[in-house]
Amino acid sequence: MNEFESAVRNVGGRMLSMGIDCIQVNVGLKCNQHCAHCHVEASSSRTEMMGWPVMEAVTEIASDLAVPLVDITGGAPELNCNLPGFIEKLKGTGRDVQVRTNLTVLVMPGMERVATFMREHEVRLVASLPCYLEQNVCAQRGTGVYDDSIKAMRLLNSLGYGIDGPSLDLVYNPLGAELPTSQEKLESDYRRELRERFGIEFSRLLTIANMPIGRYRRFLRERGSSEEYTSLLKSSFNKATINGLMCRHQVSVGWDGTLYDCDFNLALALPVNHGAPDHVTRFDADKLICRRIVTGEHCFGCTAGSGSSCAGSLV
Repeated sequence: MNEFESAVRNVGGRMLSMGIDCIQVNVGLKCNQHCAHCHVEASSSRTEMMGWPVMEAVTEIASDLAVPLVDITGGAPELNCNLPGFIEKLKGTGRDVQVRTNLTVLVMPGMERVATFMREHEVRLVASLPCYLEQNVCAQRGTGVYDDSIKAMRLLNSLGYGIDGPSLDLVYNPLGAELPTSQEKLESDYRRELRERFGIEFSRLLTIANMPIGRYRRFLRERGSSEEYTSLLKSSFNKATINGLMCRHQVSVGWDGTLYDCDFNLALALPVNHGAPDHVTRFDADKLICRRIVTGEHCFGCTAGSGSSCAGSLV
């Protein structure tokens, strides 16, 4: 038993699945950005990409389980040429579909129709915007990202996203070795700044803690703050977050069909275990729905403070 599981046991909890309400699908690690906090280390040089057979298997599983939501992520999911067909197939089974976008990919040359396609198929969008200030966004995501992000959000608003169409949620990540502040307070700040400066509207703000893995781990080590951040996560452990942890309510599918408890475990190459099947071709709902979650020290990132998940804070 590792340190995280011991912490959970000490407060009377157990890291067991509570069911599958969502299937998260990482369709590839190729991305047009190279963000300092990226836990999967996505970039333009990555070639890992989900093929159509895996997408078909995921669609069948999602339909059989009648999961309410399929959450598509990457990399930049839009760079997978099979994404439109995947979305159409999922929507054809009655699934709600959500895509996690970095925004800038939507205004790249050759991608002009992507936003319209998403709107036509009522796809929810979760968009990365780690701050409402240009300096902070560019420091974390690169020069020019802020301007392109504003351009993309204006495009999405023109299609009804965040106004009278599908939801447009924004994601905040701290710039340094710290936990997110109040999600409610930050949402108010984002709404005020984006509305007053650019006339931009959105649905919700989600605050997500940076995981000390992948590229962000190197970011911390280069600044000599890795141990400090890990200590902060451990000392901020909040037992009230345990039941809401995303790994307990979903299963994550990697680009090659490997099954994980979450996208963070995917980044660490830690597939489901403890007797549960680890690939879509061996999917067994009965075993996966009650599986024991694979954990590690990084899991303190999801239980620190108000908690963190792909859907924002937990408490």
